[in-house]
Amino acid sequence: MVKSVCRAACLTAVLAIPVLLYGQQPASPAGADAPTFKLEVNYVEVDAVVTDAQGHFVRDLTRNDFTVFEDGKPQPISTFSHVDIPVETATQPLFATSPIEPDVASNAQPFSGRIYVLVLDDLHTSPQHSILVQRVARQFIERDLGANDVMAILEIGGDSRSSQTFTSNKRLLLAAVDRFMGQSATSRTTSQINDAFNLSGLREPTDPTTPTGEDVRSYNARVTVETLRNLVKWMEQIHGRRKALLFVSEGLDYDLNNVFGDEFASSVIDDDRQLVSAANRSDVNVYAIDPQGLSNGGDSDIEIGSLPTSQDPTLGHGTAMQEAQTKLDSLRILSDETGGFPIINQNDFSKGFDRLVADNSSYYVLGYYPTNEKRDGKFRKIEVRLDRPGLTVRARKGYLAPKGKAEATEIAGPKSVSAPVREALASPLPVPGLTLHVFAAPFKGTPSKASVLLGVEASGSALKFGQKDGRYADEIEVAYQAIDTKGAVAGGDRDLINLALKPETYQRISQSGIRLLNRMNLAPGRYQIRVAARDSVGQTVGSVRYDLEVPDFYKAPLSMSGLAMTSASAAEIATAKPDAFLKPPVLPAPPAAERTFPADDTVAVFAEVYDNDTAAPHKVDLTTTLTNNTGSVVFKSAETRSTSEFGGKRGGFGYAVKVPLKGVAPGRYVLDVGAKSELGKMPAVNRQVEITVE
Repeated sequence: MVKSVCRAACLTAVLAIPVLLYGQQPASPAGADAPTFKLEVNYVEVDAVVTDAQGHFVRDLTRNDFTVFEDGKPQPISTFSHVDIPVETATQPLFATSPIEPDVASNAQPFSGRIYVLVLDDLHTSPQHSILVQRVARQFIERDLGANDVMAILEIGGDSRSSQTFTSNKRLLLAAVDRFMGQSATSRTTSQINDAFNLSGLREPTDPTTPTGEDVRSYNARVTVETLRNLVKWMEQIHGRRKALLFVSEGLDYDLNNVFGDEFASSVIDDDRQLVSAANRSDVNVYAIDPQGLSNGGDSDIEIGSLPTSQDPTLGHGTAMQEAQTKLDSLRILSDETGGFPIINQNDFSKGFDRLVADNSSYYVLGYYPTNEKRDGKFRKIEVRLDRPGLTVRARKGYLAPKGKAEATEIAGPKSVSAPVREALASPLPVPGLTLHVFAAPFKGTPSKASVLLGVEASGSALKFGQKDGRYADEIEVAYQAIDTKGAVAGGDRDLINLALKPETYQRISQSGIRLLNRMNLAPGRYQIRVAARDSVGQTVGSVRYDLEVPDFYKAPLSMSGLAMTSASAAEIATAKPDAFLKPPVLPAPPAAERTFPADDTVAVFAEVYDNDTAAPHKVDLTTTLTNNTGSVVFKSAETRSTSEFGGKRGGFGYAVKVPLKGVAPGRYVLDVGAKSELGKMPAVNRQVEITVE
């Protein structure tokens, strides 16, 4: 039975359609405009790689050095930028084996990395080769994904367990990859051999109602191409960056050069032509990766086994090898015709990945509005020329013009939210502008859900107040959504904060900002929290995405909530909407997003520890440590609690501790809050947060 296919719903879950991004990027060389992210109906964008005679990328070109021709006619370059992205490595304490994942997300720094979408083709990967796909994908993520890059993962067959929205979190990406499982159809050669056995009477005939292998292969191929086409069409809406689609697959079962094939093949080839056209229009480069590496067809021999003696002797290993070659050719064609390159027939993927990263690190982005505005669906030839001699430019060769009436773009999201905020909520990347800092901490809630504390802090310097009757007035709109792995909205809310401030309060908020606290009830699982805010006076918008995992506090033997933190310095930020629970004496001030503290400050931390093993009373050790970069503990607090406090029922401990920073040297530290049951059979639990002391 063919597995149901993820199309629009799955793409929505992984990528959040539609995307409208805008905002300034890091400074570019003289003569360059900072790249922007915004959708325009007839906007065309070309990325160009320019090298000298030695093959080195040339970095000192300006807009005036380029001329873009479309069908032989020069086009005015409306946007120009030089993108030169370093590969950033996540820093970690010297004593730690991996970076400490931040518990605060922000759009304070504009996005400055590469954009990858990793597509895992389960419909063309045999189950026994699943480990190969996982190995190749893990290698790229662990070795080549920079800390400044973002990646989304999509599985062709639509299993949301192997999907992941855009994130830089390698742990989440690797976890998605590890859930991948191939489910390809039986190979054409094997099907032919099975038919031969059936005809010879050596095997029972198959059920005539069962889909044939050709039916399944055709279906899988068309679904794969359709999913890729929808994906690259969506990626057209991201401007200012080269987009890389990493397609990990064993290849389609059809000769994409054989336009005179059977009905199935012709249909697949037609779909592939539309995919290539969409990729060229969207300026998406496809890099097809065969996870099998070098192969001599041995797997085919194992699968094929023996043949009826009366059958054609050419049916067997030879046809299997030809079939494998056809699959590899499909990967070559898809890559070559979209501006990428294939990584096939090699066991060492490192060189190919190095080239892939370099391909997406240094280039020029040239944008223009075509003088030919006809929506005739015809091919438009693009040529990029340079005024400087001795240089080589590599850019896409053209695109298919859109056809017919332009489709109206409806902005997704709740209608109660303003259009700019809805656009920002749908963005796959943080929207700069109104600077936001967001944190989330799950606590035990009702038996089926957790109560997630969500904190949003807006920078005061970005707010533009109007004056009325001696007061400073503004309205801040904040909207947030929790999106589950299937793309469904699991929770959300909208706040309108109306401010009419006295001069002294205005000065405080302008310098320190303003904070909002809210709660969402979420079932255990993985979510992406999307937060967007708008300043109504200045019309400034910002957004942040936050990866959140909600534990099952009612199921785990021992578990810990998220950490709520505050300090004297963090209390300077005005809280427009406080939390009903986390207030004195639980915490001396509202929970805050600040993770950098002055040396004379005191950090207050609160967590809850939940113990579900109440068969026998026992004790639980609670500890808090502050450890410097070299692993030396500069602060430690410990206490012991007993489950006898629960009266024989399941329960939890509220754990509050204050960490004085007086005398602590400036630098980076890891704050670790942990719990361990004295029963011994329960694994210890802990939460870690990296802080900085100035």
